[in-house]
Amino acid sequence: MQKNHIDIWLMVAVLGLMVISLGVVYSASAEWAYARYENQNHYIDLHAIKILLSIGALFAGLSIPYRVYKKLAKPALIIAIAFLAVTLLLGGETKGAVRWLHYGGLGFQPSEFAKFTLLFYLCALLTVKGETIRDLKKGFIPAMVWVGIVTLLVMLQPNFSTAAMIIILSIMILFVGGVRFSHLTATMGCLIPVLAGYILIAPYRLQRMKLFMQSRTNGRANYQLWQGMIGFGNGGIFGVGPGESRQRDLFLPESYNDFVYSIIGEEYGFIGAVFILAVFLFIMIRGYKIAKNAKDDFGRYLAIAITGTITLYAVVNACVALGIFPTTGLPMPFISYGGSALLMTAFGAGVLLNISAYTDMHPRIVKAGTAMEPPPSAELGKAY
Repeated sequence: MQKNHIDIWLMVAVLGLMVISLGVVYSASAEWAYARYENQNHYIDLHAIKILLSIGALFAGLSIPYRVYKKLAKPALIIAIAFLAVTLLLGGETKGAVRWLHYGGLGFQPSEFAKFTLLFYLCALLTVKGETIRDLKKGFIPAMVWVGIVTLLVMLQPNFSTAAMIIILSIMILFVGGVRFSHLTATMGCLIPVLAGYILIAPYRLQRMKLFMQSRTNGRANYQLWQGMIGFGNGGIFGVGPGESRQRDLFLPESYNDFVYSIIGEEYGFIGAVFILAVFLFIMIRGYKIAKNAKDDFGRYLAIAITGTITLYAVVNACVALGIFPTTGLPMPFISYGGSALLMTAFGAGVLLNISAYTDMHPRIVKAGTAMEPPPSAELGKAY
């Protein structure tokens, strides 16, 4: 008779990245914090609080049976859409974009909440629709209507990078769920000119793309990208050492957030940068193994969606810091300084751990003759 554990190694990997982020963010933010607030600990103090809250969010996601979200996904998505609409009307403008809702000293980015609730809803919809999802009118179009609403509201903020990730992740989970490939390719064919037009109407986005394609270092549009690459060049194989980064000394903007991976590459070198990517590779492997062993379709789709989100964000952030992709503004999961993205990603990791507790990957052997708990199919399982 058996009772299942969670995937403890996945938890160790996620918590390990959070712990690593404390040292990295402190090093990357100290000079910026002193320049702005005359207090080198300003950002790390806030980040430490957010890490503690994120650990709480992780354990909250771990403790709630994942099947609960099958019923809650649609109401949560409607609330998220309402938040996005309110943000456009009442949100404060930061750096030319309206992405945050502020209350007192607290800020909340609804697009992060909307991204996860949309993915949760699509997983529930795929489970309910079954083979009907292959039907254009009854399955695919209703799903894409929700994707379109969320994406449009995020693009209006404007937040192109997050909107693009929402589209990519949604198409990924719909493909896994059995949507016809012809429907997805036709959708992508329609989206390409729309996204191209969205880039063209904003001069700064067009300028950034031109400079990236031409590999030019001149101009402010590519300044951050090239400073990040200089950081990697300084790091070499073994790095300059913890706290010894030169780029953090007011050369690299957002060194503690979007470009934190550049500081990792500079201080810990090629070895440190590869180690971080190896941890994300490990998370990806464990996540997809959980999906493979999930007891129902909803758990399988949800595990794929959460794992895909964490992995894709990590890869894109690293590629931006390395100069492979143009600057996007997407954080490195569990490491970058932040609030909404960190909390939601940690909660998603907790849900993934909860799904693992319902698989047979980590059984706990109990003494013979003791009462056996109902199987996961009875929806009375408990995470340990």
